[in-house]
Amino acid sequence: MAIDRERLLSLPIPDTAQRYVHRDTLLYAISLGYGSDPLDARQLRFAYEGELCAVPTMGVVLAHPGFWPQLLDTGLDWVRIVHAEQGLVLHKPLPVQADVIGKSRVVSVIDKGAGKGAFITYERRIFERDTGDPLCTITQTMLARGDGGFGGPAEPVPSPPAIPERTPDLSCEMPTADNMALLYRLNGDWNSLHADPAVARKAGFERPILHGLATWGVAAHAVIRAALDYQAERVASIFGRFTSPVFPGETLRTEMWRESKAIAFRVWATERNVLAINNGRIELRE
Repeated sequence: MAIDRERLLSLPIPDTAQRYVHRDTLLYAISLGYGSDPLDARQLRFAYEGELCAVPTMGVVLAHPGFWPQLLDTGLDWVRIVHAEQGLVLHKPLPVQADVIGKSRVVSVIDKGAGKGAFITYERRIFERDTGDPLCTITQTMLARGDGGFGGPAEPVPSPPAIPERTPDLSCEMPTADNMALLYRLNGDWNSLHADPAVARKAGFERPILHGLATWGVAAHAVIRAALDYQAERVASIFGRFTSPVFPGETLRTEMWRESKAIAFRVWATERNVLAINNGRIELRE
């Protein structure tokens, strides 16, 4: 059955409320490898409650509405959906604990044609409950591989940031644990594609894949580590385009290019020499 574009654009995704505490902030950081060297005081800022700081990429898991293409009556072939792009704008550094509200909406549905899928972008804005102050804005684009050809407008997908045509200025390799997807999903993304081998095979993968947001978070960790010396408060926004799935246990190599007020990056799964994230960019605060 063809999906209904107008119905998706007006889909009422329920607001989500969350009270997160130090434990949640610690869990998120540790699920991405912060604290892997427990003697590194720079990492312990994020993995130990002594003088705890929130990892900036944690914004993408706050007040998460769950995997709404499956949970709501969308008509989407949710098993075949994969993560395409991810953006995050931080309006200020995240507090280590807060009561927050997430307001989500579908902002774009682009038909790529029969057999080519559809790009669906949704936005989630996170506010502090008591003050109403905005904390961050998340944009996520999904490729619904089984839902192209519904007759919608074939709009062009916005061009992503370009990668410089020169040798990278920095490179950082980070391993991922074999059970990383099982740990990362405790942050609130319960999509069974990342845990159940039978669901993964049905989706066309040999085994469960790592969450795109986990790969994206490891990439940002690499930039914060290698380019910013763990001065995570300098991160103002993050963007990346997913180009290939990653399997838990693979090593991720993040290549970086310094620019005047940003770091461009891309990520390789080294064992397969596969480009996992391209067109990455982290904008920096002064």
